[in-house]
Amino acid sequence: MAIRGDAAPAVARPRENEPQMGGAASKQDPARARQRPLPEPRPLTQHGPAQVIAMCNQKGGVGKTTSTINLGAALVEQGRKVLLIDLDPQGALSVGLGVPAQNMDRTIYNALMERRTTLADVRVPTDIPGLDLVPSNIDLSAAEVQLVSEVAREQTLLRVLADVRDEYDYILIDCQPSLGLLTVNALTAAQGVIIPLECEFFSLRGVALLVDTIEKVKERLNPDLEISGILATMYDTRTVHCREVFSRVVEAFGDTVFQTVIHRTVRFPETTVAGQPITTWAPTSSGAQAFRDLAKEVIAL
Repeated sequence: MAIRGDAAPAVARPRENEPQMGGAASKQDPARARQRPLPEPRPLTQHGPAQVIAMCNQKGGVGKTTSTINLGAALVEQGRKVLLIDLDPQGALSVGLGVPAQNMDRTIYNALMERRTTLADVRVPTDIPGLDLVPSNIDLSAAEVQLVSEVAREQTLLRVLADVRDEYDYILIDCQPSLGLLTVNALTAAQGVIIPLECEFFSLRGVALLVDTIEKVKERLNPDLEISGILATMYDTRTVHCREVFSRVVEAFGDTVFQTVIHRTVRFPETTVAGQPITTWAPTSSGAQAFRDLAKEVIAL
């Protein structure tokens, strides 16, 4: 198991390429102290079957959607084919990739609830070759209620994914910020879970509940489910609180925490407005490099 986190401070942000800490202060950064060289991924000779990873945290605003988009784009840079699934009725993943899902007639809702509609029918290509999206909009909010009466309701997404798994190397599922039936469907369909964790005290408290839910799904529905890692997001080396929370996460979860951390930067809100991943919007930025490093860690799992 492994674990990692994201959020915005009241102080002025540093410039993109400006070092955030220097001298003796850098030695106090627990994230920097864990840095090790990452192996370069081997090129693939063929694609599939996909490893399914749920990006999950019941707390909102921790960087799930940002992490899903940018990890997917970074994996594509490594020659992997990736499918992103928006499993949040708010449709933030779709918006973040510039897909007008609110105006679409067919989304993930139709694939889940209509027997004759497959994921292949509702997926759309993005501007990144090799990166496809299954969009979502507010229609998905009805699925949570309608699935209650379905037979094997927790396995609906698992059955739907079967048609496309051989076409991709990774399927990343952006879960809604709750532990409801849609999230349980994602955990039942996945082999791994990445927990984006904002380096803030109240975010840390909620991880225990999420880990308990993951263990219950593993015990009752999906024995292959494992925590791939905890991803520290919105990391700000300038605050003692942030560094202390990160140290406590590493103390509690050890090697389950990814060595890659996602620092707070103004670039991420910009990418949302642009509808692009940071790897194409600001390819030389520290944020883009962080997600490239995360992709290497994920491939090495």
